[in-house]
Amino acid sequence: MTETRPPSVRRRRLAILLGNLREAAGISPDAAAEHLGCHRSKISRLENAKLGVSLSELRDLLALYGVEDQSYVESLVQLAREARHRGWTRHLGAMNPSFVDEIDHEQTASYIRTYQPHVIAGLFQTSDYARAIYKANPEALDAKRADELVELRMQRQEVLHRDEPPRVSLIVGETALRNSIGGREVMKGQLEHLLSLSERQPVEIQALPFATGAHAGLTGAFVIYTFPTPAYTDVVCIEHLTGTLHLEIEEEVGAYTLAYDSLRSSALPARASRDLIHQVLHDL
Repeated sequence: MTETRPPSVRRRRLAILLGNLREAAGISPDAAAEHLGCHRSKISRLENAKLGVSLSELRDLLALYGVEDQSYVESLVQLAREARHRGWTRHLGAMNPSFVDEIDHEQTASYIRTYQPHVIAGLFQTSDYARAIYKANPEALDAKRADELVELRMQRQEVLHRDEPPRVSLIVGETALRNSIGGREVMKGQLEHLLSLSERQPVEIQALPFATGAHAGLTGAFVIYTFPTPAYTDVVCIEHLTGTLHLEIEEEVGAYTLAYDSLRSSALPARASRDLIHQVLHDL
């Protein structure tokens, strides 16, 4: 039976890796199909993520492609297991697929680096703050839809409360701290929430003050996701009005990693960042 829903981001990643490994080994799709005892079209469907690979087929293909590093083999096997599921994101219905993939990254990453110059990052938003943002949407979301999106936002934040949460680094612009989204009381609650999170491990919050001047983040917000398995390279996500751009090419990811490291150097240290947030609270 042909699947009607898009493949998970993990299946797509595994499909790309299988294609790359086969080509690097100099093995044709016909030879791979003969090794598995299947039609050539199956290899094409595996490498296009239209078909999932069984664990036994995966091990056979990796042996054929000359992959001898057992830790890498096991990381691919684990990726194949995870590729069968979308987790709770399968309930998101008509959401833009690129947005669903970003949530998938968020829920599976071991390290999240996010730079937000204009708004508080989603993982750190209070429900009132998030609701104020959704109400400002020019598409004029009705109250029910806004509530659904707020609930989704709060559900996403549960990743911070897991037994083994990801390491999270946030660089937030002073504009975001002073932009009165939702009014005084909403911002008061939001800033107090940010201070509370800044005292938790493994969360690091740094503020980028107005006085910084020119810096490496002038082109806008972005998030870098790092994953626990070596089979999955870092991914940069950039949200835009109609979806999310995902960057996985090594040179592009490297440029954003360099920019983030520069921003960390430009931003205030954690203690001074908390002092600035306290000052903004006092100024409300």
